[in-house]
Amino acid sequence: MACGVFSAYSTKGDDVFPCIYWGGKAQNNRGQQSHGFLTHDGYDFRGPKKGLGLIPDQKSVEEWSKELRGNKGIASVRYTTFGSTDEESLMKGAQPVLLDNFGLVFNGQLLPTKKLDVEIRKTYKDFICPNCDLGYFVAIMNIEHNKGSDLVDDVRSCMTNVEGAYSVAGISKDGKFFAFRDPHGIRPLCFATDQEKGLHAVSSETVGFDINKITYGENFEVRPGELIIFNDKNIERQQVASPQGDALCAFEFAYFARPDSKMPKTRKYVYEMREEFGRNLVEKNPDILENADMIISAPETADDCALGMERASYLKWERCTRRHRYVTERAFMALAGERKNTIEKKINILPEKVAGKRVIVAEDSIVRGDTTEIIVKDLRSYGARKVYVFSTFPRITNPCPYGIDMATHSELIGASRNEEEVAQKIGADAVRYQLLESLKNTIGLGDNLCTGCLTGKYPTPCAQRIVDRSKELFEKGIKIKGRIIDELRE
Repeated sequence: MACGVFSAYSTKGDDVFPCIYWGGKAQNNRGQQSHGFLTHDGYDFRGPKKGLGLIPDQKSVEEWSKELRGNKGIASVRYTTFGSTDEESLMKGAQPVLLDNFGLVFNGQLLPTKKLDVEIRKTYKDFICPNCDLGYFVAIMNIEHNKGSDLVDDVRSCMTNVEGAYSVAGISKDGKFFAFRDPHGIRPLCFATDQEKGLHAVSSETVGFDINKITYGENFEVRPGELIIFNDKNIERQQVASPQGDALCAFEFAYFARPDSKMPKTRKYVYEMREEFGRNLVEKNPDILENADMIISAPETADDCALGMERASYLKWERCTRRHRYVTERAFMALAGERKNTIEKKINILPEKVAGKRVIVAEDSIVRGDTTEIIVKDLRSYGARKVYVFSTFPRITNPCPYGIDMATHSELIGASRNEEEVAQKIGADAVRYQLLESLKNTIGLGDNLCTGCLTGKYPTPCAQRIVDRSKELFEKGIKIKGRIIDELRE
């Protein structure tokens, strides 16, 4: 689940619900299917409180703010890549997850084995985790804790027994406030300690700090394999598992992260990299530029790319594609049955601006091709002479087992098609993708990225086996109905 997490701890004893409310709301870009909050008042947990959809306005959660008093709190925004997606299942899978001694929120995807299910049921006989795999971590931590282990060993047991991508924030029943991240650092996680405000905070993206006016230092990353325990006056950093080589998800930079977030280690804002992606595309495709009249964008995630393209060329970025502001769903995150309707409703194209023109469409990525195909079709119907598509992200050829909703090979338009074939499928005159090397150079992390969806090479062994098996079935023409992580679970 490419969700968003936010947590806060007031060392002055102030209620943190307002802080975690805004920290979560700032990251609704990361998850729009459910949300939830949990606090601790120094004696025990309060909550959790959960709901479906976007985090609502303040007035709607006024009663929650009264019930969730406490100086420590965690918040989640979620979209699921695990289990069922009907409303009842989404509600059951909403975070935070609270069980006995621990309350947790997380962003990522676990790859638990069936053997682990059997082991957990020795303690929790009714354990079943069909809706949110975070339940595995909560169960494991409680089992270890009840043996008399400390928090470090509880977390170490999670890292030892479960493979996957995860960034976790949590609170223990006795009031410990902590965060940890998988040994590859696949999902982002950052922290802040603001002495003036008397606040510790943890967030998937730095925008969670910005909205709360929380300052963060130079080294704001929760490192891969690290556990941080926050105390009244300081923090305790424990390297629980040896880092296995940084593998931050490359898709964060093209699509998932907010443009005004700053990613750990890069020291750059996401929007700056997206502008550079646009300049790269112009530099590598002069033949298309020579035969085009204007640039437009698939709003709003490709706007920065379009600006970079404009600045690197003589073509104007024409702002004639707009997103309907109050159609808030992101088509990539929508359930399969809702996706086409969402795409058709969310983007407004001004027909007279494109009639008779040769148009380059800046896109953040082409996953299934649904959004791009509809945009191209609309442009054709409005009289565009030529339609070219430039994608800031390279061609996606493999699914993601780490929490991005690219579930199977068969749904990916680029899994068995080259550039020319993708263009033909979506009705474009040409499709040009960002080069992988250009992507890496712009991000500036070298090979310290997870690019499995582009290369088929994944940082963890179970994920590699699952995707290899999926590809084998795909090449034999055997279609997997559900998600590969569900259907091919070991």
